[in-house]
Amino acid sequence: GVTVLLDLVEKASRALDKYDLEIFEIHHNKKKDAPSGTALALAEAAARGRDRDAHRDMILARAGDVGERGRNEIGVQTLRGGDVIGEHTLMLIGQTERLELVHRAQSRDVFAAGAVVAARFISTAGPGLYSMRDVLGLSSE
Repeated sequence: GVTVLLDLVEKASRALDKYDLEIFEIHHNKKKDAPSGTALALAEAAARGRDRDAHRDMILARAGDVGERGRNEIGVQTLRGGDVIGEHTLMLIGQTERLELVHRAQSRDVFAAGAVVAARFISTAGPGLYSMRDVLGLSSE
């Protein structure tokens, strides 16, 4: 699901290039890193859709008098609590509407299921370096 979400985010970011980009993510209270790798990948996909640099444009925290939102900002907000497996929302916010793309992991079983799909793919693929984009038929190469 996350691989498909990344593909959708890049396309939506390109199509709605005047919209503000904000990412929200929440995980369980034992997670040690913030933002999550998936949240960073979402920021990178959104930036790629606009030929931007996610690491330059990301804003990881806002507090106090921060001034107006910058045109190229990609806000990434993080919450930690309870037993949440993982939830990621990318918002494209315009003047008259908001588009939200969401992925919610409801069980850790999703990771095992993805590994099985990838193993089946690799068992019939030739030598090479593959990603989940290849496994799902999303690669353009």
